[in-house]
Amino acid sequence: MGKLQSKQKRNISRYRIDGHAGHSSSTQNVQQYSPAHNDAVTSITSLTSEQCVSGGKDKTVVIYNWKSGGVQQKFLGHERDVTKVTCIFQSNRIFSASRDKTALMWDVKGKDGPLQEFTGHELGVTGLAVSPGDFQLCTGSRDNSLRIWDVQTGICLQKSSISRNLVTHICWIPTESLVIQTSEDKMIRIWDVRELQVTHTFPMKQYIQTHCDTSPDGRYCITCSNGFGGEGCEATLWDLRQAKLKVCEYKGHLQSTAACIFLPSGTSSFPLVATSAHDCTVRIWNRDTAGIVLVLNATLGVI
Repeated sequence: MGKLQSKQKRNISRYRIDGHAGHSSSTQNVQQYSPAHNDAVTSITSLTSEQCVSGGKDKTVVIYNWKSGGVQQKFLGHERDVTKVTCIFQSNRIFSASRDKTALMWDVKGKDGPLQEFTGHELGVTGLAVSPGDFQLCTGSRDNSLRIWDVQTGICLQKSSISRNLVTHICWIPTESLVIQTSEDKMIRIWDVRELQVTHTFPMKQYIQTHCDTSPDGRYCITCSNGFGGEGCEATLWDLRQAKLKVCEYKGHLQSTAACIFLPSGTSSFPLVATSAHDCTVRIWNRDTAGIVLVLNATLGVI
């Protein structure tokens, strides 16, 4: 989730989801894991309950077992930084995007290079989302365009451009032919992928929108902003039903919020979202009240 440094992983001790740490941060044991990348990690997503997929500035895509703390598979093929990775949970295919202007599809167990290459963008690919069922891929770029691709053939099915729409992230709304896209022009757009037309634009935010995610039921989306000194740096919850209104904001980060996600149901008795920021913290929030549940610090642990 977001930009993380590929340093040795810290295993935070068990905590109760009501926000009270099981141990004080000063007494936590730190378990050190081997690094996943040789440079900064730029994107991460879950593949299974024990595995995650990450992309890095070292041009590689990695499958990592976060429970055992080891690299299980490494994919080489991009010529520049990997900017995004995505997959369908428990799928056998993963996708990556890069500053080399391409997106690639990989077989989880393959060792013979990418299964498919998606080429056509004129600048780095900075948005990546796969449809439910792995049939189509949506990419976005700093060339102001979105493209829809046939996964099997690698053919571009649709292309649309909007001036100054420097794409920062894309996510697919579950069970819908719709994607949500954030941009450096501070806009949040919903696209119908069948004709690749914008069907809704949310009110413009004050700061660049860096990331977005949709809830598993497709009812909500969350977006987040860059900023500095606590100005901006918030995440915003939106209702995706008819009114498409802002529900609440999550404020507390002191630097740009790089990523925001909905946490799986069953994690607690109430729905949760998580944000990560350049202030070196991950914050877990009550989705509906915007109350802070937990703060994780890269150096201090649970605080």
